[in-house]
Amino acid sequence: MTHLPPHQQININKLQKRLRREVGRAIADFNMIEDGDVIMCCLSGGKDSYTMLDILLNLQKYAPVGFDLIAVNLDQKQPGFPEHILPDYLKSLGINYRVVEEDTYSIVKEKVPEGKTTCALCSRLRRGILYRTAKEVGATKIALGHHRDDILETMLLNMFYGGKLKGMPPKLVSDDGQHMVIRPLAYCREKDIEKYSSAMNFPIIPCNLCGSQENLQRKNIKAMLRQWDKQFPGRIESMFSALQSVVPSHLADTNLYPFKHINADGTPREDGDQAFDRPQINPFHQSKSDSNDTTVEAVKLIHPN
Repeated sequence: MTHLPPHQQININKLQKRLRREVGRAIADFNMIEDGDVIMCCLSGGKDSYTMLDILLNLQKYAPVGFDLIAVNLDQKQPGFPEHILPDYLKSLGINYRVVEEDTYSIVKEKVPEGKTTCALCSRLRRGILYRTAKEVGATKIALGHHRDDILETMLLNMFYGGKLKGMPPKLVSDDGQHMVIRPLAYCREKDIEKYSSAMNFPIIPCNLCGSQENLQRKNIKAMLRQWDKQFPGRIESMFSALQSVVPSHLADTNLYPFKHINADGTPREDGDQAFDRPQINPFHQSKSDSNDTTVEAVKLIHPN
C-alpha cells in the first residue's frame, strides 16, 4: 500500500473493515467456506479479483474454520500480456499459486467475426479451463471476484435482453455437478472495491483481448446503475435486497407457483394480497454501530456457530 496521510489511512482502514464484514456475511449466509476447504481464487489481474484474494487472505488468519487458498491465473496468450506481473505479486505474498497457459486468444480471434463481441466465447473457454484446473489442484471451491453491481447488472441484462428473471448467484454448482462456484464479494459495492484497490496499489492488468472491448449492453446497464446510485441513494441497495426477498405468488411463473390449482376456499393465506403490504427491512442499511465492528467480529460471520 502507498504511504497515506493519517486521515486517509483511517478511511482506508474503515473501508477494509467494511469489505471484510460484507465478505464474512456473504460467506456465512450462503455457507460458502467450510472447514478443510481448498479455495481456488481465480485472478484476472483486475481490481475485483485482487480485492477478493486480499480479503480472503485476511479472513484466513482469524476464521474459526481452517481453509487453504491457491491463487490461479489463466494466461490466455494475449499479445503484450505482462506475464511477469501476477507471479511477482503472488511471490511477494508468499502464497501458493499457479499460472495456467492456454492460447484462447487465437481461438477467439479465429471464431469470432471482426467487430463482434468476444466476451461470451472467451468466458466459456476460460470457465472450462478453470474447472479442469480446479480438479488438478484439488480445489473444493472456485472463488470468482463478481460483486454486487455485477449481480444486478446481470439481472437487468437478462430481464431486458433475455426475457428471464435471472441473476448471478453468490453460490452455484456447475452444470456437470462437479464444481462449487462461490462469489465472496456478492455483498460488496463496486465503488468500495475501486477505492480499496486504488489505495492498496494493486498491479492492475487490463483485459485487452479485444482492445479493452466491453459488451455495449452491459456498459449501458452499468452506467444506468451508477446514475441511479448518485440520483437516488438507497435504490441499488433496495434492488439487491429484492433478490433476497422473492414472493413467487406475485410473479407470473407457472412453474414456480401453482396458479392453476389455487382456489378461494376461505382459508387465510400468507401469500395473498397482503404480501404487498408487508414492510420490508433492507439488510444493507446498517446502523452507525455496525461501522465499529472489530475485525474478529466480522470474521466470525464465516461460521454462524
